[in-house]
Amino acid sequence: MSGNFCNIKDESVFGFRLAAIAASAVGCVLLSVACHRDNRITLKQFLAIQQESRQSETNKIQALPPPEVDRHLGPYKVGPGDVLRVTLTSAQANTLPLMQARVGRNGTIDLPVVGAIAVGGKELEDIEDAIRAAYVPRVYGEAVVLVELAAPETTDVLVVGAVTVPGFVHLRRTERNMLYAIVGAGGVSGEASGRATLRRVRHPADTATFDLTDPVQVNEALAMAPLDAGDIIAVDAATPNTVFVGGLVNRAAPQIYPPGAKVSALQALAGAYGLRTDVTPTEGTLIRRMPDGTDIHVKLNLGRITRGEEPNITLAAGDILWVPETIGTKVQDFINKNIFLRAGVSLTYNVSGIEFLNRASKQGGGGGTNQQNAFDPLGFLGRNALLQNINSRPTP
Repeated sequence: MSGNFCNIKDESVFGFRLAAIAASAVGCVLLSVACHRDNRITLKQFLAIQQESRQSETNKIQALPPPEVDRHLGPYKVGPGDVLRVTLTSAQANTLPLMQARVGRNGTIDLPVVGAIAVGGKELEDIEDAIRAAYVPRVYGEAVVLVELAAPETTDVLVVGAVTVPGFVHLRRTERNMLYAIVGAGGVSGEASGRATLRRVRHPADTATFDLTDPVQVNEALAMAPLDAGDIIAVDAATPNTVFVGGLVNRAAPQIYPPGAKVSALQALAGAYGLRTDVTPTEGTLIRRMPDGTDIHVKLNLGRITRGEEPNITLAAGDILWVPETIGTKVQDFINKNIFLRAGVSLTYNVSGIEFLNRASKQGGGGGTNQQNAFDPLGFLGRNALLQNINSRPTP
């Protein structure tokens, strides 16, 4: 810091005042810290909580009941309203004309000569066996039967939101669920979050939201009653991955990244233009909202993370990365504001601060620790002197 502290004859009085100010700063900071309780957990504890959560999800998947997937994604089973195409070939009559039959409300079809045959809830191969048993040997000595699904009964549902082709989707009987509906709309788009909401048109209050990237919730979605005509499925778009960085950084602001982007703690600090340089922050706090709605506070040792001694943890959307004040930063900030700046701006003086602190030692013939080392062991006065010299230069 260039210039002079004050036009004072008794330099010992000024030295005493300077020491008193510094002692007051340290005392106030220590008192505030003593009254503050640190409720943060360590990074190691937080990583253990994450591992326990992942293990819990794995246990849920392993403990699932017989999945509904088998029922919905297995072979097609016919039902009322389906139209079947039947081809019957016999050695006695060669190939008979194609027969088409609609499955009635009672689950049967009517064929020439043999009459009604129960086919409801059966797979096509099982229906072929039933028709063969009806014709052989009653009508023909032997016969080959082929059954095809000519026109399935469909249910029309509306799919909107983050899908490739939004609009009405026609679902066959065994496809009346959210998965088939979304696939029928061309699948999710690149902006989809994976979450989808079902709204029943006949029961507007009956809504349900599922994360279709979670096997447990997929099973729950498939276990619901089949979709009805007119039901609406809305696929939510992913919100940008936003993390909030504040505290002792050069640019405290939300940082917005594309959906799905992975951002580490050090990357977020770099995006905030780094830590402040007028003080020396050493720790950070990660604040994360947990699934149960509570916030968890994690203490981060920025020095150890920077050196690779602790994991550079990946942030989640909505995380807050805060660089808090510590004892050291509060002392530094107090000295910067109350000793350097106030004395340098509001007073005129004939002696530089560093020169004043060292004068007594020099006049005494040197030797021993000078006052600069006693009152300014970290060299803040020297650094502030350099800054003041830079700021006082005339603008070209």
